[in-house]
Amino acid sequence: MTVRPLRFLGDPILRTACDPVARFDDALARLIADLLDSVREPGRAGLAANQIGSSLAAFSYNVDGQLGYLINPEVVELSGALTGPEACLSIPGVSAERTRAHHAVVTGVDLRQEPVSVTGTGELARCLQHETDHLHGELYIDKLTGAERRRTMRQVYQAQD
Repeated sequence: MTVRPLRFLGDPILRTACDPVARFDDALARLIADLLDSVREPGRAGLAANQIGSSLAAFSYNVDGQLGYLINPEVVELSGALTGPEACLSIPGVSAERTRAHHAVVTGVDLRQEPVSVTGTGELARCLQHETDHLHGELYIDKLTGAERRRTMRQVYQAQD
């Protein structure tokens, strides 16, 4: 079991779009195992590969008893709206009210290169969107606006002191 250390806000890998996975080898299998081991830690719902230092497009999730991973994920369907608290392991101690789609469908492949589709509502939908954003080099704080952005950015600066 390998729980990998997290990368935090300010690390350039978090702002760099991940590379599509092209080689399905033992190194990828180890990365997926590490993502799954790392997301099993208490308080974790999802973990993108760049959050543990890999530039490959893969993430794991662990929401409401649903544990899994996706390689080369793409959001293919979004509907509805859900506003609620959102946070990120890479920005500890900070949270914000963020609106996301209430329903999300994300497709990708597994380690055997077989197609996988994950459908989520509520918190799983939020997680799927959040982790896919990570793989594009985006953080949940990037889309905040107005007073919520100002409040959250104050939290970010205070947390970094």
